Amino acid sequence: MYTAETRAIEVSVEPVYLEDQSSPDENHYVWAYHVRIANHGAERVQLRSRYWRITDEFGRVQEVRGPGVVGVEPVIEPGKVFQYTSGAPITTPSGIMVGTYQMETPAGERFDVAIPAFSLDSPHRTIRLN
Repeated sequence: MYTAETRAIEVSVEPVYLEDQSSPDENHYVWAYHVRIANHGAERVQLRSRYWRITDEFGRVQEVRGPGVVGVEPVIEPGKVFQYTSGAPITTPSGIMVGTYQMETPAGERFDVAIPAFSLDSPHRTIRLN
């Protein structure tokens, strides 16, 4: 599990390689990632948008931006948790994801919350030592 906290909003991510949805012979590797967003602050927040930076093992970068997550813009009350699962395909056996969520307070203030960098590692990753 990977965890980061910004302004009392804790984001934890757990990636899982999906062998049954991957096709290594076709350079298609798929991960699910489960996200847990906990509001440890005193103020309600609403998740308005997401930004992901996905880097494969060759350093190629994909950027994903959009409203909400999994089709919703959840409101997270103080002391509450929002969880969801999504997925990411890449063309190499390993990579890294990192990002931010933009949150909004009831007063209309928007701020970015860090999503921790997490590793996408499949059993098909080849490690070469010098």
